[in-house]
Amino acid sequence: MITIRKEGPEDVKQIRRIHVSAFDTSTEADIVDQLRRSADPILSLVAEEVRHGGGQRIVGHLLFSPVAVDGPQDPPAGMGLAPMAVLPEYQEKGIGSALVRHGLDILAEGHCPFIIVLGHPEYYPRFGFEPASRHGLHCQWKSVPDAAFMVKILDGDRMAGVGGVVRYHDLFDAAL
Repeated sequence: MITIRKEGPEDVKQIRRIHVSAFDTSTEADIVDQLRRSADPILSLVAEEVRHGGGQRIVGHLLFSPVAVDGPQDPPAGMGLAPMAVLPEYQEKGIGSALVRHGLDILAEGHCPFIIVLGHPEYYPRFGFEPASRHGLHCQWKSVPDAAFMVKILDGDRMAGVGGVVRYHDLFDAAL
């Protein structure tokens, strides 16, 4: 059985292992470790397998961190969905989707006005993401295809008229 919960201090080493296993590099794991220390607020979720014979194992992780919009007005801050990783042997079993849905629910309850993701245009629309350009929001990295830079608006009133370049934490610059 898989359960989704917030990360605890005891999960840090397993989370790092998941990212390195899923991406074959430490880049995403390094970003997670550094965001944990320097970004506020963050929402860090783990997918935990509860084994029949007892014991648990972390098999997936998802991090949300603050993003800001450069615009002429004083736009509200939102959150960026990234990185997300699932152990290779647990992929394509709905774990990533469960992490995303749980995170979106928490952020909606916490009155987050919008969530940005840079990801697969075939995957994220199922969660209500759409091209951010439809809302006048653009990626800070010019090389990112328009279809891959998506937004989920959670509070249309607060986002009315908001547009501009969306900026992730500086730590993401090294990854792109």
